[in-house]
Amino acid sequence: MTDEKTNQQWGGRFNEPTDAFVARFTASVEFDQRMYKQDIEGSVAHAKMLTKVGVLTEAECSDILTGLAEIQSDIENGNFEWSIELEDVHMNIEAALTKKIGVTGKKLHTGRSRNDQVATDIRLYVRDEIDRVLAEITRLQQGIIGLARQESDTVMPGFTHLQTAQPVTFGHHLMAWFEMLSRDYERFADCRKRVNILPLGAAALAGTTYPIDRHMTTELLGFTAPTENSLDSVSDRDFAIEFCAASSILMMHMTRYSEELVMWASAQFNFINLPDRFCTGSSIMPQKKNPDVPELVRGKSGRVYGHLMSLLTLMKSQPLAYNKDNQEDKEPLFDAIDTVKGCLRAFADMVPAIEAKRDSMREAALRGFSTATDLADYVVRKGIPFRDAHEIVGKAVAYGIEQNKDLGEMTLEELQQFSDQITADVFDVLTLDGSVSARDHIGGTAPKQVLAACDRAEKMLAQR
Repeated sequence: MTDEKTNQQWGGRFNEPTDAFVARFTASVEFDQRMYKQDIEGSVAHAKMLTKVGVLTEAECSDILTGLAEIQSDIENGNFEWSIELEDVHMNIEAALTKKIGVTGKKLHTGRSRNDQVATDIRLYVRDEIDRVLAEITRLQQGIIGLARQESDTVMPGFTHLQTAQPVTFGHHLMAWFEMLSRDYERFADCRKRVNILPLGAAALAGTTYPIDRHMTTELLGFTAPTENSLDSVSDRDFAIEFCAASSILMMHMTRYSEELVMWASAQFNFINLPDRFCTGSSIMPQKKNPDVPELVRGKSGRVYGHLMSLLTLMKSQPLAYNKDNQEDKEPLFDAIDTVKGCLRAFADMVPAIEAKRDSMREAALRGFSTATDLADYVVRKGIPFRDAHEIVGKAVAYGIEQNKDLGEMTLEELQQFSDQITADVFDVLTLDGSVSARDHIGGTAPKQVLAACDRAEKMLAQR
């Protein structure tokens, strides 16, 4: 007979109740209850499998499935009372099931442990969330393509070391963001493959003596295969670490987008206008329009990086198999998921509404001798070695700084003092439009190449 002073799910060998503080300290239900759908989904598959192998009768299975469906409805309608004394989402649901259908509810846990149960729930949950992350990445990429098409011939300065380097187009710059996101998409999709392996059936750590059919459970839950080793099954959290690693790289990329948006929206750059609904004002300075969304996304990267380090540290030096330490995997993982989805949603909503200030971009591209490389290439085509051409143009730039003239503003006579190979056709390459259009190859800045890149990108998204 179970001692009523102890937890009825596991308290048979204990002679005194759990200390009230310890019960609260060790409970996880306040944060793992978000996995209720996955816990019920796993229990449904487990019950069907136990019925197929003869551990449960058809009537018992029917009662369990009906009870679980009612519990899910109660939870979703706000009519379920979560108990800290029952520790976690699994035991809360199991206790509610037993209360609903009687002793049959106690049979559901046959052939499994909370160790393989929670490992299964987390994988199901992460799998679902990866699908949502992938959908948000795609939505953001679609917004980038739309804006890139619109600004395919909008000239702006390209930078290295944050110094004016060469003219590019705004559309070309945006498609660089697209490429970064494509790699992020691939990382999450690849992570999903390793998430999608079923640990259920490993039980506590050594498998079970019941005649379970793990392949059936695998198929019912949409996993690609069951895990191969019971010890590794219950202790593995690589997939959670990998998710946070992919998330950290994504957030690093988003900080780069954010930094550029913050700079571009400033009065000093004046390249873009962010929609008002994604900005805030100042409580004291009436003129202010603060780019809070990109700033906050930039700041949130730190918490995701921290969650990666938290999980790596959590698993460091853990002996096989399951340890209570692993309860600490959920809060950093869940927060990483929430943060990534929120940041992606904000950008996917905001990017299509960004307005380019084309005149300001063009005027900035005219500063800083951005066509210097074009002039060097022109001189090389006249038969002068590149290193000599580099020196010639360097002297022309020095002269321009002294005279406060851009290369395109100099007269032919001024340019010819640096090389007699320069002729009147030089002005064809010293224009901004001529510069970007001359890079007419795949991956280049030419507007028609930007549009071609958009076409390829849309085709790729359609095939996902």
